Amino acid sequence: MAKTVRDIATNRKARHDFFIEETYEAGIALKGTEVKSIRAGKINLKDSYALIENGELLLYNMHISPYEKGNRFNHDPKRPRKLLMHKREIMRLFGYVREKGYSLVPLRVYINEKGLVKVEIALAKGKKLYDKRKEIAKRDAERQMQKALKERFR
Repeated sequence: MAKTVRDIATNRKARHDFFIEETYEAGIALKGTEVKSIRAGKINLKDSYALIENGELLLYNMHISPYEKGNRFNHDPKRPRKLLMHKREIMRLFGYVREKGYSLVPLRVYINEKGLVKVEIALAKGKKLYDKRKEIAKRDAERQMQKALKERFR
């Protein structure tokens, strides 16, 4: 029986607040009780972001709740976590981030086929308020068209 990719958490707000240019897969350096909490789904990506410091990719503000059955080996829920990528990929991202308006935003955390915890990072550009309004209006128009078609062919 083949294992499948299992999503643990998604950052839905990121797709609302940013234009997604590219996505990358990164490993994440975790402690033992953090992995157990992630497998239990006790993770929140809201307001988290990634930065490149000293040639390393670090993820900030990702909240992993302490493991209930853990004791003194529990961790700080919001500690910065190192993301694992090839050096040349990190340097390429660093070049983009230095440009005006680009950010690194985590989109989702998942467990891959081998049972490893991975993070999908997006190279993103921030949306303005009018872009968000235009997207909402477009979504509403599509919803109304679908509703009208559904009523017409009933």
